[in-house]
Amino acid sequence: MKIEVETQPHSVATLRIELPPEEVRKEWDAIASNYARYARIPGYRAGKAPKPVIEKKFRKEIQEELTKKLVSKSYHEAIAEKQLRVVSLTNLEEVEFGDDRSMRFRATVVTAPEFELPDYKSIPVQLPPADVSEEDVQAAMERVRDQAADFADVTDRALATEDFAVLDFDGAIDGVAISEIVPEASKNLHGGKKFWLQVAPGNFLPQFAEQIMGMNAGETRSVQVQFPADFPVPELAGARADYAVTLNEIKRKVLPELDDAFAATLMPEKTLADLRHTLEHNLEHEKELEIERAKESEVIRFLHERISFDLPPVLLKNETRRALNELVHRNRERGVPDEMLKGKEKELIEGAGSLAAHRLKTNFILHRIAEQEKLQVTREEIDERIRAQAAQLNVPVEKMRKEIEEHDRLDGLAEEVLLGKTIDFLKSNVSVQTPLEAPSAGVSASWKP
Repeated sequence: MKIEVETQPHSVATLRIELPPEEVRKEWDAIASNYARYARIPGYRAGKAPKPVIEKKFRKEIQEELTKKLVSKSYHEAIAEKQLRVVSLTNLEEVEFGDDRSMRFRATVVTAPEFELPDYKSIPVQLPPADVSEEDVQAAMERVRDQAADFADVTDRALATEDFAVLDFDGAIDGVAISEIVPEASKNLHGGKKFWLQVAPGNFLPQFAEQIMGMNAGETRSVQVQFPADFPVPELAGARADYAVTLNEIKRKVLPELDDAFAATLMPEKTLADLRHTLEHNLEHEKELEIERAKESEVIRFLHERISFDLPPVLLKNETRRALNELVHRNRERGVPDEMLKGKEKELIEGAGSLAAHRLKTNFILHRIAEQEKLQVTREEIDERIRAQAAQLNVPVEKMRKEIEEHDRLDGLAEEVLLGKTIDFLKSNVSVQTPLEAPSAGVSASWKP
């Protein structure tokens, strides 16, 4: 097999591959013989038609089958022989058969960027404290207590800070309802019925909470809101709105007593001590997860700061498109209307580009480390990941496996497992340092990839 590699800019390479006649002829004869065995040709008994007749009648089919078999096989052999780190095959063309039965074709591929790895073992990291303090447990108890709070009516005084106001309100600008000016905007900008608002300075719309303090139940008041110039809804940016606000009810939060009776409402037949123990255990688990996230963040930050290379434009473009779709979908799930997303199109595209570049660079680095450490993914590990996904979605394992195979996601799943193994390898080899030991070029554990 003859292989020529032409390197091009932007991590692109072209492979010209030519297979010798004897190899092609051998496969051709095997495929043709298979056709001869079952083909029905007028004038000949089944399986008795001469080879030239079979080749003439099924020439196109034989070439297609031969191409499918030999191109894939020789392409992968060429990559292995030339030791190319191919990321994707972008084009396959010019498959030609010579009169002597030779075959040649050209493949255009994107290769991984070349770069040197730093010393990635014993990466210095600073981690958050692992201990759960009494203050942590008490704060968790207060959060649980707050979540179980009841609300009592206030009838003997006006609305005050920390109260909850139950409101009807409608907004307008120059007499035109905000719901008509920006119908696609959040409903809370338009107004609302029986809307609950905790009264605190800066809460909700600009100066809204401050202006309703002192109201009595049943009272109606006009509230003016000056939207800032950089307000995310362009139609309202810099505008002054008038809201007609009616206070229906005043509520105050009533916290339950921290006692065994309260604990039993959350954990039947358990005491307050049991509740504290459970919360402490949960906090310990959260601390463990926080430490693992911090390790990963600092490891990735360390590698990014010490490795530099240009990303293949084709891959960056595709990954940016995928990241943009993710950002749009995430914002839609949060209730952000499409019109508002269009107004933030530039910021979304920039954010998607940054996210895509970070992902690609991280993956290239991790793949190189996996190669260096000879890390591989086993069938058992893929099966375990499939079982975990099936359990998470509460579907049968075989159904999950079939869906993954039908959508050609098996390679992607294997890559996820490999990258995860590589991250685990790096985290298991970090050098945990105290703040005094940390080098001046150290990174912050609060950084998130």
